[in-house]
Amino acid sequence: MVTSNYSSEEVYDLIAGIPDPEIPVITIKDLGILRGVTLVDDTYVVTITPTYTACPAMGMIEDQIKEILSAHHIPKVKVELTYEPAWTTDWLTQEAKLKLKNYGIAPPSHSSCSKLFTVADKVICPRCNSTHTELISRFGSTACKALYKCDDCKETFDYFKCH
Repeated sequence: MVTSNYSSEEVYDLIAGIPDPEIPVITIKDLGILRGVTLVDDTYVVTITPTYTACPAMGMIEDQIKEILSAHHIPKVKVELTYEPAWTTDWLTQEAKLKLKNYGIAPPSHSSCSKLFTVADKVICPRCNSTHTELISRFGSTACKALYKCDDCKETFDYFKCH
């Protein structure tokens, strides 16, 4: 028997604002990894989709989900990872893309790519909006980002790779 009076939607809203551990300006809702909350018997089942298979942030996110719900006297919680459908940058909200840019990370330049972790032909510098940028490394501060340099403002920046 559930000891709380929360609906699945209310539980979703309680955890939607959890920040991504690697990019704290965007939430798990902004990223599109929070897929849903259902009530099964007396347990809330929270479904999340990792941005990629071995994403190290998933453990932290699961811990935060359980911590927040426990603080709201929701004792029975199960976090399920789902890999189908696979997460795509298409799930990023427009708000998330703007938050990434304002944080200094170039958002994906278009919708899903045909290859996993490909880099864009033209990446816009999130600092000065120049298109005169060049790839330095296919991997940036995390595996889901590439490292670029702007030829105009001379700053380096991460690009959130499209996948």
